[in-house]
Amino acid sequence: MKSFRLKSVLVVLFLSIAFVSCSNDDDNDKTPVPTTKAALVTEIKGPATGKVNDELSYEVTYVVDNSCAEFDKISEVTIGSVKGLQVIAKYPAAVCTQQVPEPKKTVYKIKPTAKGTVEIKFKKSETEFLTQKVVIE
Repeated sequence: MKSFRLKSVLVVLFLSIAFVSCSNDDDNDKTPVPTTKAALVTEIKGPATGKVNDELSYEVTYVVDNSCAEFDKISEVTIGSVKGLQVIAKYPAAVCTQQVPEPKKTVYKIKPTAKGTVEIKFKKSETEFLTQKVVIE
């Protein structure tokens, strides 16, 4: 009987050690997550007139903090009570060795559905927008 009890204790001890040794100690080695940040627009180039239901393309030039940044998306932003758009840039989590950034460009497309004047506003600073007016015929 003592032999059975000793074997049982040894089996439980062995299983406990095996369970503890298989725990995931790699929690600190998570993959770094890239960060996103609003980029400030310096220029909007595109047509000043357009027609209803015709797609118009505008080249938007923006500045980023370092050369490793990439375009992520265009999102809405409000400054005071004025709504507009902003460019969001994605920065890799790794250290960037290319520190001197070049202005980057992306294309913004709209398809107006009514006649009139449309204002395309992109964030150029923390307090103001860069505006492109488009007359739709």
